[in-house]
Amino acid sequence: MKKKLFRIAVVTMLTLTLALSLASCGGSGGGGGDSATIRIGSKDFTESMVVAEIYALALEDAGYAIDRKFAIAGSLIHEAITNDEIDLYPEYTGTGLLAWLGMDLITDPMEVYETVKAAYDEQFGITWLDFSSANDGQGLVIRTEAAEQFGIVTISDLQKHATELRFCSQFEFDEREDGIPLLEKTYGPFNWKESKGFANGIKYDVLRNNEADVAPAYTTEGELTNTDVFTLLVDDKYVWPPYNLVPIVRNEVLEAHPDIADILNNVSKNLDTPTLTMLNAQVDVDKREVDEVAADFFGSI
Repeated sequence: MKKKLFRIAVVTMLTLTLALSLASCGGSGGGGGDSATIRIGSKDFTESMVVAEIYALALEDAGYAIDRKFAIAGSLIHEAITNDEIDLYPEYTGTGLLAWLGMDLITDPMEVYETVKAAYDEQFGITWLDFSSANDGQGLVIRTEAAEQFGIVTISDLQKHATELRFCSQFEFDEREDGIPLLEKTYGPFNWKESKGFANGIKYDVLRNNEADVAPAYTTEGELTNTDVFTLLVDDKYVWPPYNLVPIVRNEVLEAHPDIADILNNVSKNLDTPTLTMLNAQVDVDKREVDEVAADFFGSI
């Protein structure tokens, strides 16, 4: 009788172990059913983490379990998705075109999107879902006081007055192909009154403290909401490619869970440049938490 009870107990334990093992397998990135776990990545800056968290909330709302793998270095995140370490993350069309595909500069937003969408599918087995109108592109910011003093609205205006202005250099921007070299190729030389290097993280403090007048910027940075202090210049010759924000997903995951496309496309259609700038400002200027800002936004759409 004892041996019989022992055999029953062993069979029961093995059955439970097998069930748990199968449940665990079903929760992997490409795997099946309601228990599937989706691994969402982000780059290591505010905007990417906020948007990735919004993606996570949208998918959790649809019943998915989420493994958040945020704050991956921008230089490593492409490798992370192509090596099956993450399933999806927010990427930018211009970054895909120039940084990861090494293609020539294109400035038409739809052409850039269609180009990277086709190339990623063919080369990497990755799908670019619908792109949002939010464009976090390269730009230049000037102290509003200096802009008003010299009547500067566009980058062409800036080039004419460069000899009267101090440039807050961002080191690699001076050498990068799509930085100063591209600017000067398009607008002519920028003979700054002074050029000093500062870390990107303190550039707005440098401008605010009147230690420089002009700095490279990205067009959705939260500080740009303070237009009394900072003015984003108009790229009147369209020197930079568009950097529209897009969820990109491994094909294997999308084939297993096709509803992901509709879920994330719904997020994208609610993201435009002013909205993205506002979300960044809530974190970087108002000092709110990323998950709190993302939750408030998701609850509003």
